[in-house]
Amino acid sequence: MPDSTVIAIELSAVVIAMESATPTVLLTRTMDRCRAPMLPAGDFDPRHHRTFELGLRDRVAHQTGLALDYVEQLYTFGDQDRLQPDAPGEITRHISIGHLGLVSQQQALRDEQTLWASWYDHFPWEDYRHGRPAIIDMIIAPALSRWTNEAPDEATREARRQRAQLAFGLNGARWVDTRVLERFELLYEAGLAPEAQHHDRAEVITTLPGEPLMSDHRRILATAMDRLRGKLRYRPVIFDLLPEHFTLSQLQLTIEAIIGCRLHKQNFRRALDRTGLVVPTGAVDTTTGGRPAERFRFCREQWRQQMAPGVQTPLAHSEYQ
Repeated sequence: MPDSTVIAIELSAVVIAMESATPTVLLTRTMDRCRAPMLPAGDFDPRHHRTFELGLRDRVAHQTGLALDYVEQLYTFGDQDRLQPDAPGEITRHISIGHLGLVSQQQALRDEQTLWASWYDHFPWEDYRHGRPAIIDMIIAPALSRWTNEAPDEATREARRQRAQLAFGLNGARWVDTRVLERFELLYEAGLAPEAQHHDRAEVITTLPGEPLMSDHRRILATAMDRLRGKLRYRPVIFDLLPEHFTLSQLQLTIEAIIGCRLHKQNFRRALDRTGLVVPTGAVDTTTGGRPAERFRFCREQWRQQMAPGVQTPLAHSEYQ
């Protein structure tokens, strides 16, 4: 009798909050501390969850005690790696519907099994704010070069070479911040991600910096990073990561933390003025240690009337875009 496959729907959440100038992601740990942490996730219950979003909010609240603000669906993940044997003759294929959730500040967590971690702990090559990360030229580029040279023919070698160049800005190519998933998929295919050992690989390089996550959860996180980096440019979602009142410097630092690149301060503020997305509150922030900074708020009513775009991101350096 052939094996039967059962489909199980899982809901997973990439919950992002800012801590100072660091984008952090909510993670949970299993009782086995030797295993990698994971994103909050749980089965979808069609009897009790009217929608996927309500089901996700319920699962996150149950696991972490956290109430989400902004939520949107990301993507459906169902790679063959998610096949799991159950009873004899039965296999369960877990389909995960990923979601992006934003909260305006880190909230206290219910127990030690949950934690906030910088997303750059898992993707250290994505942070260009202090210049090109050394890991790219010292570790990633040589490793990808070896992988390229191992290809069986010249056409494959050239395809790999071009992919590496475009993904990681090699040989004079520009760095594009919205290629997070593309870069991770390339590292995975090259055997540089520890998670690749679950994909019929006999040998996997595991010395590449960057903390792994359970199963394909780092792929889900990469998808969320791509979505957020791109979306803040055409929808004002960045304000869901800020307190109600903020300074323009705080806004700029938050955007820079998300996209991993520095902005040109004067050009950024000129572009922001044209959108009408922020208005002064009349109050000032005296805790900056220098000249008091004016506080602003997101003009939600203006955005609703005119559907203004997101924030513009004029970058400070020409080496990335």
